[in-house]
Amino acid sequence: MSPESMARLTALMTRPYKYLRLEWSGELAALRVRTFVKPIQCYSLAGLTEMQRVLDDLAENPGLVRHLVLTSDVTGVFNFGGDLSLFVLLIRARDIDSLKLYGRRCVDLIWWLENASARGVHTTVLVQGDTLGGGLESVMPFHKVIFERSAQAGFPEVLFNLFPGMGAWNFVIRKAGFAVANEMILSGRLYTADQLFRRNLVDLVVEDGEGEAAIEAVVQSVNPRLRGTLAALEGRRMSSPITYEALMLIVDKWTETAMQLTDRDLRLMERLARAQVRKAGGAQDGAVAEIKRIELDKAWGEERTGITEWASL
Repeated sequence: MSPESMARLTALMTRPYKYLRLEWSGELAALRVRTFVKPIQCYSLAGLTEMQRVLDDLAENPGLVRHLVLTSDVTGVFNFGGDLSLFVLLIRARDIDSLKLYGRRCVDLIWWLENASARGVHTTVLVQGDTLGGGLESVMPFHKVIFERSAQAGFPEVLFNLFPGMGAWNFVIRKAGFAVANEMILSGRLYTADQLFRRNLVDLVVEDGEGEAAIEAVVQSVNPRLRGTLAALEGRRMSSPITYEALMLIVDKWTETAMQLTDRDLRLMERLARAQVRKAGGAQDGAVAEIKRIELDKAWGEERTGITEWASL
């Protein structure tokens, strides 16, 4: 690695992160991102901001990273998805602009992953434990999706009169067809790793505890034929395109629907959020709303100062 590349890598790896832990494998040019968002392992605005910062660094340093691997450092949970506590806070305040801001941040993350092959990066994700709603949506664009056998996933949003609005329809239809998308999104059911594999949403199911070895095997297998693999993945993507504009139109519909939720729906969301806090062993319930307000203030500050750059691919 040249001195210039080493300097760029050092800058990437030494950024201060609160919710991520980065690991580097020089032999394979592989970046491992481990997530541990508090108080709930979900896509909070603060967690999204940190993840987007990593992806922006990769985009600004083409060729530095060849493999991107995502895992969770929270036992029993990959990702609970949308930030329910924030949703309740914003809906009760009738703050539609902030809801759209959140949706756009989620789509930007999905959109980077959708275009990873064009950036010369192969992506692998390992799911250990529960992944719900937006957590499962975020898994869909990865090139290789690995589940440990005890993991379960689904789109429960319909249970509180919402729907997964950041790519679920687009990616599930592309990977598994309309029938599977209808079944999963309209039922709100949870699915086992084997059930998701049979529906072509998971590429590999391994026994509990074998996920780490599976990641290594995938990266080692792809690396010698990386250029050809990425070119083929680009061709696959072009054959069934998903556009940023289409994703944002669905976010608009999701936002409109969220603003129509009843008090009963919101109480159910709060109940689920409290259960997520208990599952993750996080902060006391009363602290969550204040954490969300702080994260929101920070996100709007970044928006005004132009820190976040939206993907243009």
